[in-house]
Amino acid sequence: MNAPTNDAVHRCHWAGEDPLYIAYHDREWGFPVADDRRLFEKICLEGFQAGLSWRTILGKRDAFREAFAGFDYERVARLRSRDVERLLLNARIVRHRGKIESTINNAKRAREMANEFGSLAAYFWRHEPRSGSRTRRMMREAISTSPESVALSKDLKKRGWTFVGPTTIYAFMQAMGLVNDHARDCVIHPAVAAARARFHVPRQAVS
Repeated sequence: MNAPTNDAVHRCHWAGEDPLYIAYHDREWGFPVADDRRLFEKICLEGFQAGLSWRTILGKRDAFREAFAGFDYERVARLRSRDVERLLLNARIVRHRGKIESTINNAKRAREMANEFGSLAAYFWRHEPRSGSRTRRMMREAISTSPESVALSKDLKKRGWTFVGPTTIYAFMQAMGLVNDHARDCVIHPAVAAARARFHVPRQAVS
């Protein structure tokens, strides 16, 4: 969708005045996603964000995509120790050994998950909050975790994923549209609500 051009419109406070943030807020954040690459990319980038700002990661996103084969988890899963060393020399991304190794590990886990559920989307959307389960306080206040993000984080860790704490996972759920956390008076809230209403939730393939 096209971003509103009127600078006086009300947006979620975190969008601020940064054009990159505003574009991300208006065109991506909260719109439901069923594409496995985008889901894998986002959960990895949320892991890279740990201890940093999302603005830092957003500004490096194209470089991350280039470094990690467009977040094709099949290709990322084949990276080896020599690739880790190569990526540690890439000044355009966040050069953190643990986070790089985590991305490769999580790609292997993603491959397993896709084989089990048919797609990453089918797995992640199983954890969408039930209709009516979000309290008024949760919708009114800025929260950093939810019962669903805690449960999803726990299950991912059990499956061997890393850098997937409840706060990281809640940010992932917000961004990928599993919840609509745009402020009620945000200009984008109705568009996200309409997109969620039209969205066909991915389901696990029945063998």
